[in-house]
Amino acid sequence: MQQTLLKEKAYGNFLTGFIFCFIGAVCFSTKAVVVKLAYRDTQIDAVTLLALRMIFSLPFFMVSAAVSSSKSTNVKFTGKQWMGVALIGMLGYYVSSYLDFVGLQFISAGMERLILFIYPTLVLLITASVFRSIIKRKQWAAVAITYAGLLIAFWSEVDFNVAQHDNFYWGAFLIFLCAITYAVYIVGSGQLIPAVGATKFNSYAMSFACVAVLLHYFFTTKGSLFDLPREVYTYSIFMAIVGTVVPSYMVTAGIKRIGSDNAAIIGSVGPVSTIIQAYFFLGEPVHAFQLTGTALILVGVLMIGKKG
Repeated sequence: MQQTLLKEKAYGNFLTGFIFCFIGAVCFSTKAVVVKLAYRDTQIDAVTLLALRMIFSLPFFMVSAAVSSSKSTNVKFTGKQWMGVALIGMLGYYVSSYLDFVGLQFISAGMERLILFIYPTLVLLITASVFRSIIKRKQWAAVAITYAGLLIAFWSEVDFNVAQHDNFYWGAFLIFLCAITYAVYIVGSGQLIPAVGATKFNSYAMSFACVAVLLHYFFTTKGSLFDLPREVYTYSIFMAIVGTVVPSYMVTAGIKRIGSDNAAIIGSVGPVSTIIQAYFFLGEPVHAFQLTGTALILVGVLMIGKKG
């Protein structure tokens, strides 16, 4: 009886983690669409837009960090943990975000998703090579099905004539670097979260990233953040709350429950969400190949979500 209860509890914990990662991936996917809308509707540059995103996000993370640190169960960071949280946070949400925002100036949201979502494979490879963890057959199968779906879904989105644009390859390269840095963030957070706690880790990691972004802005930009068009602030606030604060806590909580490998694979649902949002908000067409690819991606994600 006790063993059955433990199994049910473990399954419920895994299912909760799956839901957190799934919703977090969908929320994160709004970011690319909002960035493209901001570039389309305003004259905003990448650094300023990223700085505004972080300014509106930072208060949430600072309050959360203070609350988590004031709890009676709080365990103080060691010097090594402080260093790890700072480096991983800045890598995941400063370096990765900067590469992503700049790359989105030169390629479409669909192409950005296609390149960026190489990261689940990178996560598995990094985890296996660095921490010598075993990649299960089920995970390999889920990855194969998911990436087959991604390839099919975005095949009709690829306009090979765009490759003749001077900055196309540069933008694609930046997004590829973003995928690498984000994969390292996922792996690193998977190692730190069990030791320091999900909420506390996310609050401090994101706070470090916000400060790094703002320092970048103030050292490289002479313009003001307070005399911009209203649309810029609207997009920035939406991106900060829906595309940054909410999903960052959800994904972090999900990683704690199901591990970084599974979280990365579930995150592959993001491109599906991007296709749907791009159709409604950017007017990008949806083709039969995209629908077929979407179905395969969902199959791959559900393979991970269905435990045992």
